[in-house]
Amino acid sequence: MVAATVKPAYDQQCVHLVDDDEALRDSLVWLTESQGFRVAAYESAEAFLAAWSPKMSGCLILDVRMPGMSGLELYERLTDMQSTLPVIFITGHGDVPMAVAALKKGAVDFIEKPFNDKDMLRLVETCLALDREQREKRLHTAELRRMLGLLTQREREVLDLIIAGKLNKQIADILSISIKTVEVHRARVMEKMEARTLAELVQRVLSVDKD
Repeated sequence: MVAATVKPAYDQQCVHLVDDDEALRDSLVWLTESQGFRVAAYESAEAFLAAWSPKMSGCLILDVRMPGMSGLELYERLTDMQSTLPVIFITGHGDVPMAVAALKKGAVDFIEKPFNDKDMLRLVETCLALDREQREKRLHTAELRRMLGLLTQREREVLDLIIAGKLNKQIADILSISIKTVEVHRARVMEKMEARTLAELVQRVLSVDKD
C-alpha cells in the first residue's frame, strides 16, 4: 500500500521515499515537504514497484536494508526496467559496501544514518537537477529523431555521406547524381534538421547516435 502525502503527476518532479521505518519515513516527508518538494512515501520496495511508471520524474530515496525486497534488489529491478530516476541510498554503517556497489552501477550517492538534514536536502536538490537535465536531454534527442524521420531515403544517404566527411563531388560520384542535386538534398537536410552550419548538423546527428 502506498502511503503518499501527494499523488504525483508524472509530468511533475516528486521525491519518492521508500523506507520500512515509519518514524524515519514521516521525518523525511516533513523535511522534504518543508522545502516545497512534492513527496510520495512507500513502506516497502514492493509498494513502490507496484506504483512505478517509466514516466515518473524526480528522484528516489531508498533504504538499502528492508524486509522482503531490499533496496538494492529494488534498484537492480529498476535498472533492468531502464528507470531514469536518480537514486540516493540510505544506509546503516554495515551497509556501506552495498551502497558503494550501487554507486558503481549508477546510483547518485548514499548517506549514512544518522544523517544531517542539510546533507540530505543537498542530495535531493542535486538529484532533482540531474533528473531535469536528463529529461531535457531525452526530449532533445526525441526531437532530433523526429527530424531525422522527416528525411527521404536519398536525403538520409546524402546525410550519411556528409557525416562520413565526403565532399559534394564525392557524394555525387558515389550516388551517381549531379553535384547540383547533391546541393539540393544537402540544403533540404540542413532545413529539416534545423542546422545553421555543417558543424551543427554533424553534432546533432552524432548526439542521436550516442544515445
